[in-house]
Amino acid sequence: MPFDEGSGHPEQSRRVSAWPALEVHQAEPRISDLIQAFLLDFGIAAIDDTLPDLSRVFFHDAGDRDRAADALRDQFTGINIRAVDVPDEDWAARSQAGLKAIRVGGIVVAPPWDVPLPGIRDPGSGIRNREPMVIVIQPSMGFGTGHHATTRLCLAALQHLDLHGLRVVDIGTGSGVLAIAASRLGAATVVAIDDDPDAVAAARDNLTLNPDTQVTIELIDLRIPNPESRIPDHFDVVVANLTGGLLIAAAARLASLAGPSGRLVLGGFMDDEESGVLRAFSGLDVTWRGQEDEWVCLELSPNRK
Repeated sequence: MPFDEGSGHPEQSRRVSAWPALEVHQAEPRISDLIQAFLLDFGIAAIDDTLPDLSRVFFHDAGDRDRAADALRDQFTGINIRAVDVPDEDWAARSQAGLKAIRVGGIVVAPPWDVPLPGIRDPGSGIRNREPMVIVIQPSMGFGTGHHATTRLCLAALQHLDLHGLRVVDIGTGSGVLAIAASRLGAATVVAIDDDPDAVAAARDNLTLNPDTQVTIELIDLRIPNPESRIPDHFDVVVANLTGGLLIAAAARLASLAGPSGRLVLGGFMDDEESGVLRAFSGLDVTWRGQEDEWVCLELSPNRK
């Protein structure tokens, strides 16, 4: 999955009697983040980290699970891994049901059951705050809802830019939350791209929850030439919330989409991958940097020297 914002596919796209999964026990929170980043290359369906003292990682098939288990044992020490088959009893819907709205700067990302009412007041002062921009996202397996640091950092980066009148492309759109945010922040043209049909379906569903948004969603694998695509040659802003490895591998293609004067918002990688990402995008200046725990987001602009 070369352009994947989240960790997998929407639950509603597949009905099975049981999901192959790994239960991973680890002591340190940092190790948990490293494991999740490491597993993105193994066909993950979803990660449930709401269980005490362990993460449960779901896969589309048992072969992917077994290969991931072997790779984890080779890569990490001090973790306990157990292969399990989890009955499909709408566990995904139940695990998502407790999600609440989150706020990043002037944007609130909310599930349909926790949309904030207008006229929110500061309970301490009674003074009415500025109304936040509310984006409604239906949670689904693996696609960004704003509850992961990578999505929050990209939302912060988009608010750092003046997008009014610009053309924006969101690579690996997943839920579509970043594309929707770009449109709501004033972009004139927003194209959301993913190579996963389930992601495209999820993003289109979320567009219906945000009817004041203008976004074109395309099912495209950027590794394959597509002469029939309606994608413009260049964009003013390219947003790519992927992984460190994918950003490095796709650096030339992403830079070409930005053209000689476009800017890039890169997220989804960890601080120990930052130097490699910057080398892949050499010739561009860092004009904004955000970090949450070990996760990093960069805004890159052409070198004006």
